Amino acid sequence: MLRTVAAVVLPRVAPFELGLVCEVFGIDRSDTGGPTFDLRLCGPETGPVPTKMGFAVTVDHGLEATRDVDLVVVVAYVPAGPLPPAVLDAVRAAHERGAWVLAVCSGAYLLGEAGLLDGRACTTHWMYAADLQRRFPASRVDPDVLYVEADGVITSAGTAAGIDACLHLVRRELGATAAAAIARRMVVPPHRDGGQAQYVESPLPVACETLAPVLAWIVEHLDADLGVPALARRALTSERTFARRFRAETGTTPAAWVARQRLARAQAMLEAGDASVEEIAGVCGFGSAPALRHHFQRTLGTSPTAYRRSFGRTSDVPVGA
Repeated sequence: MLRTVAAVVLPRVAPFELGLVCEVFGIDRSDTGGPTFDLRLCGPETGPVPTKMGFAVTVDHGLEATRDVDLVVVVAYVPAGPLPPAVLDAVRAAHERGAWVLAVCSGAYLLGEAGLLDGRACTTHWMYAADLQRRFPASRVDPDVLYVEADGVITSAGTAAGIDACLHLVRRELGATAAAAIARRMVVPPHRDGGQAQYVESPLPVACETLAPVLAWIVEHLDADLGVPALARRALTSERTFARRFRAETGTTPAAWVARQRLARAQAMLEAGDASVEEIAGVCGFGSAPALRHHFQRTLGTSPTAYRRSFGRTSDVPVGA
């Protein structure tokens, strides 16, 4: 269960990325049904730590704060020279004992130095991706995604993608309701799929009509035929134009976006009610319970039944406890 978090703050830390970690994990949201975490800012030394903007932030804990937490976050920083061995040892030790390790943006460099990217898929800001791959050739850097989860290690692209990665972990550990409670207070989307593109090379012309009405219709009709031919007819475009515009607006394919919306609806139903897995599969458009189980296992690494047992309202450990 995700309850305790240590954020590693290094010199020339990025203040916005530090702020987003504090925003997700450092605010008591129990008054609006959200979770509460024990967040500790830690580093190789306590006291003032300069940010890349010039002002300083105060770190109250040494690296011993990483020894018993559920999550260690490496906040984005401007790499400059070799890292203290104690920092690398602390992050490695956290991963070895089973804690989650999450790097925001250039925090991936620290994970690379610690050997935690070797043989793993990972990402970082697209501007740093080629350099990260060059520095750590045993890693598999994907520059085109928002975040990647691999064997207990999560890496994210810059800025807003760090929020997405943090909310992804909250959803994975505490359920969709907990992630939605945080996102609602932050006024951000509760979920963006990690496979979405970091940015779009060729944005739509200003005069191009948005697909927002079609996207809204999809969410309300997840049990309908949501293949590209049917959706293109609804959008009054050719299939090729629809697919191109869809990727331009959402950063992913229609099939991937629809599958994630269906899965999110299934998660919400499993958390909030007692409908059978077969009923949920029908309402959400999966067609059958085996298909729903397949998507759950592939995306979340668990089964619908186990998910309900962990995150349903009758769970012994309620969200926000």
